[in-house]
Amino acid sequence: MPRWESDAQGRLERAALELFETQGFERTSVAQIARTAGLTERSFYRYFPDKREVLFAGNELEAHLVAQVEAADRSLRPIEALLTALGTADEIFRPREFLLRRIKVIAANPALAERDLIKLADIAEALARALERRGVEPGKARFIIDVAIAISRRATSRWLAEPDATLSELVAQAVAELCEAVAPPAPTVR
Repeated sequence: MPRWESDAQGRLERAALELFETQGFERTSVAQIARTAGLTERSFYRYFPDKREVLFAGNELEAHLVAQVEAADRSLRPIEALLTALGTADEIFRPREFLLRRIKVIAANPALAERDLIKLADIAEALARALERRGVEPGKARFIIDVAIAISRRATSRWLAEPDATLSELVAQAVAELCEAVAPPAPTVR
């Protein structure tokens, strides 16, 4: 690919994912990623500090979710504001196929799995601060985040497997399942 072609960052991400899949994370060098993307190593380092970061680029998702929480109607309860924000994450996510491939690569490599957890913790911290700016006490904000992340994980895994469903529908479905599990309907008396 010519160097002047647009979307250098996306090309690097796609090249890295392809190489990580075919030869493994440990055996892939930054030089190989750059070369496969039709770029130089110097170009790689303009976008990413190291090869681990190539699958975790940017703060788009974090910024999007925080903005959604901060813009949410003040009449919504904190959990509602957060779940509504999480239901819009598919606006930021890459194509499903890329995410599915990315998940497999991350699961196969402990260093990438560790980075994934760190990234999730960073997003959770940013969302907790957003809830605190809405007046939620810090400990309660963290509890709400933990519950919402569990709901989001369930909904996102389903979203990746069910192309016809929207993420917001699956978030609502996961919430309903949680409510039923925590407070099952009262038994009918005959």
